[in-house]
Amino acid sequence: MRDFSQDHRWLSINTATVRKSKGQDLPLTEILDACARRGIRAISPWRDQVAAVGLAQVSRQVKANGFELSGYCRGGMFTAADDAGLKAADDDNRRALEEARELNAACLVLVVGALPGALGGRAAHKDIALSRQQVHDGIGRLLEHSRAAGMPLAIEPLHPMYAADRACINTMEQALDVCDALDPSRSGALGVAVDVYHVWWDPKLREQIERAGRERLLAFHVCDWLTPTRDLLNDRGMMGDGVIDIPRIRGWVEGQGFAGYSEVEIFSGLDWWQREAGEVLDTCIARHRSAV
Repeated sequence: MRDFSQDHRWLSINTATVRKSKGQDLPLTEILDACARRGIRAISPWRDQVAAVGLAQVSRQVKANGFELSGYCRGGMFTAADDAGLKAADDDNRRALEEARELNAACLVLVVGALPGALGGRAAHKDIALSRQQVHDGIGRLLEHSRAAGMPLAIEPLHPMYAADRACINTMEQALDVCDALDPSRSGALGVAVDVYHVWWDPKLREQIERAGRERLLAFHVCDWLTPTRDLLNDRGMMGDGVIDIPRIRGWVEGQGFAGYSEVEIFSGLDWWQREAGEVLDTCIARHRSAV
């Protein structure tokens, strides 16, 4: 297992972690400048933050600072109530793929979607099996384009509390079943993003990480699970402040040959987004050394 205690060369910042500073939106350009000043080598930006600045501007800034992208957030949301919705999802995912390629991301992260309409409070149906089939089919269609683009797709299983509205793939086992079905040759074109916040509780986690192997371990996301959790979406903890044994899980992932970045992804409307962004980044660096 790599020694993180001396430096932060393997730290990546998911830009959602500092999308706000003292409660105010922070432009992506300022986030990237702050990362560069601290010697942070890798980032993972969100599409809405990129769109607010412009893809060309972000691409120039990424290249000028020599950033690598541990991933690009996000594609997915494959489910829909009708054919028009499915086509719109396909079109949007192809645009996400092109953006990821322009920024030379390591992978396009997929948050797959769930019951259509549930995120807005009015689910079109309650058939989660149908949603999972739409996810399977949508990834299959996108995979054709991602292979041509040379951009791997990383399915991110989300905690079961999001099964209704954000992702109907909730375990590594489910995600890897899709990988086996769509990419049986283990080509590296399709794999998983292991986010400890979503999978730490899974009794099969180590077994499924071993099943994934190096070919399918495309991204590793870290934060912590607080007790109590005050908000199901926006109360993630800084590494070391919660109950997740992050070094143990990292050891399992690296034991399969993963040698990429540990990407800090914290949604924290109640705490870290209320702090100054520089303080948050400095804490990420310190905790990456001591708690990851």
